Amino acid sequence: MNKLMLPLTYILLLLMIQTDDKSFSSQASPAGGNMRLKLIHSQAYALKSTYDQMERIKELVHSDIVRRGTMFSNHHQSTRRKAWEKPRTRTNCSDFSVEMPISSGRDHGTGQYFVEVKVGTPPQKMLLIADTGSELTWMSCKHRNRKRGFQPTRSSTFKTVPCSSRTCKIDFADLFSLARCPTPSTPCSYDYRYSDGSGALGIFARETVTAEITNGKGRTTKVEDVVVGCTLTVQGQSFQGANGVLGLAYSNYSFATRASNMFGGTFSYCLVDHLSHKYHSNYLTFGGVGIASHSPLLSHMRYTKLDLASLSPLYAVNVEGISINGALLKIPSLIWAADRGGGTIIDSGTSLTFLTEPAYRPVVGALGWALSKRLERTRLDGGGPLEYCYKYNSTSSRLGFKEPWVPRLAFHFSDGARFDPPVKSYLIDAAPGVKCLGFVSATWPGVSVIGNIMQQNHVWEFNLVQSVLGYAPSTCTSR
Repeated sequence: MNKLMLPLTYILLLLMIQTDDKSFSSQASPAGGNMRLKLIHSQAYALKSTYDQMERIKELVHSDIVRRGTMFSNHHQSTRRKAWEKPRTRTNCSDFSVEMPISSGRDHGTGQYFVEVKVGTPPQKMLLIADTGSELTWMSCKHRNRKRGFQPTRSSTFKTVPCSSRTCKIDFADLFSLARCPTPSTPCSYDYRYSDGSGALGIFARETVTAEITNGKGRTTKVEDVVVGCTLTVQGQSFQGANGVLGLAYSNYSFATRASNMFGGTFSYCLVDHLSHKYHSNYLTFGGVGIASHSPLLSHMRYTKLDLASLSPLYAVNVEGISINGALLKIPSLIWAADRGGGTIIDSGTSLTFLTEPAYRPVVGALGWALSKRLERTRLDGGGPLEYCYKYNSTSSRLGFKEPWVPRLAFHFSDGARFDPPVKSYLIDAAPGVKCLGFVSATWPGVSVIGNIMQQNHVWEFNLVQSVLGYAPSTCTSR
């Protein structure tokens, strides 16, 4: 008999936590302000100040590739629960052991952005990855020898979801809920698994998140009945330096949808330079873009359609083409069509920009041809998917790199809008004296991804009511 068993510590913790299955409550938008959460790039938390930049780039690329495989397999798979609950060849309980090592307190610069979130009553501060590709918000829960994490038994508002409920059996199926239910009041559990072997095992609950009101002079507001995961086992390297993930995808159960519903249906973020230090930070804002907080940018805001249906729960945009120095490249139109196997999303959790092969070759070819006139092409040690890298003299301002050498790239949207990223967003520093084109080839058919490095130094506003994406250049300095 091939039976999976929960570790004893896991069972004991379940017995200590109250179970509740009440429906979501509604809450009106607090008057006179937006809600904001501090947004920090994960590189700011690297403990090794001399960490090798090239190794960081390699890990960043690896993390992106793993994420891409997981994100799009999840999108296309409609029977995820059945797939993950098939009998496994390994039945050892160590697969679920709460004693598995947890990577915490260090971050090797995998390119994520962190959000400071206060969860529970009284609030407990968590550092979560801001992820527009994730539906579920989850935190590592503290128990036994684990030094960091959320403590559910100290929160009066932590209410688990019973495994016998319709919510667990049906509504949470797409969030990897598990079908096992030893007693009706046992909390609904989940088992996230990633293609690199990383995973998260825990239980579903509803919780309260407390955040600051932007113009409230110290006032705070509460977002109640947020669906959260209390993760008891974390395996692998995908979540280094963070306490978990803040789910910002377009979903009935994501934090983005829950919080934005309280503030006019919009949320926004401004990503600081991916090489910024800790003291450079910004905010994830719910409510009309800090259109108060970013008011000087209003005249520079551009808008394009946000497609919330074609690749849901991901945020799709209708790209029409890519130009170099104003000339559109010859890229087949079906590459950008979500209904023909293509499409494009904008994603905060992917660092580099992925283009499917028919778009990738023209883009790197045009940029590479221009750069090769001025710089010597090289390869990163150990190879990797960053194909177009160039050496320059980093010690000489006269003989070194000059930005005007780089052609200007632009994304063109089907409604006429245009996104012009700065050069540093697509020609990135990979090692001392080496810059690489920040594009990775993706197989066709497939979806292209505009990653967070391409988005840096811009404010991005997601209007979920009007299905509009707004964006404008910004230094993203704290306000």
